[in-house]
Amino acid sequence: MAEPVLYSFRRCPYAMRARMALSISGAEYDHREVVLRDKPPQMLEVSPKGTVPVLVTEDGAVLEESLDIMRWALSKNDPEDWLERDDNDLLAANDGPFKHHLDRYKYSTRYDDVDPEEHGQKALDHLRTLEERLANSHCLGGEKRGFADIAIFPFIRQFANADREWFDAQDLPNVQRWLSELVNSELFTGIMAKHDQWQAD
Repeated sequence: MAEPVLYSFRRCPYAMRARMALSISGAEYDHREVVLRDKPPQMLEVSPKGTVPVLVTEDGAVLEESLDIMRWALSKNDPEDWLERDDNDLLAANDGPFKHHLDRYKYSTRYDDVDPEEHGQKALDHLRTLEERLANSHCLGGEKRGFADIAIFPFIRQFANADREWFDAQDLPNVQRWLSELVNSELFTGIMAKHDQWQAD
C-alpha cells in the first residue's frame, strides 16, 4: 500500500477528531469519503463493524477507533505537543456519559420513552465541568490546545448546534469562547472541506 487509507464521514465527530490529528501531524493519506447508508465493501472488508473513521496504515494494520488514529498520527509527528495535554478522565466522561445524553437530547425520536430536556440538562452538567476548567486556563490542558481539546470539542459543537439559541443563552462564557475559537480555527475549517463519495475505480 502506497499510503494510509482513511475511511471518513465529514459530519461525524469521531471522524473530525481523527482528521484534525492527521492534519496537524502532516500525515499523507488517501481520504475516502463514506456515505453511511452506502458503505463501500472495501471498508466493510477491513472493518466489519462498519463505523467511521477507519484507518488502514501502510503496513496493513487497521485502526477502528478515532482516539487510536489520533495517537497513531501524533506518534509520527506532534508539532504542537498535543500528547502532553491529554486527559483520560475527561475523555472517558465525554465519550461515555456525555455522548449518551447528547444522543438522547439531539436524536430523541430514535429512542423509546426519552425526555430530551432531561438529557440536555444532564449533558449541561458535563459542560459546567469544562467551564470550571476553562476558567483557570485558556484550553482544557493548559494555555494551548492539546489532545483533550481536539478529542472533545466536536461533540460539544454537536450539542451546541442542536439548539444554538438555547446553548448561547447558557451561562458558559468560557466554553462558548473555547468552542468558537476551535470551530473557527484554520485546522478545523481545513478538515471540513467537502469530498465527493469515494468509489472504487
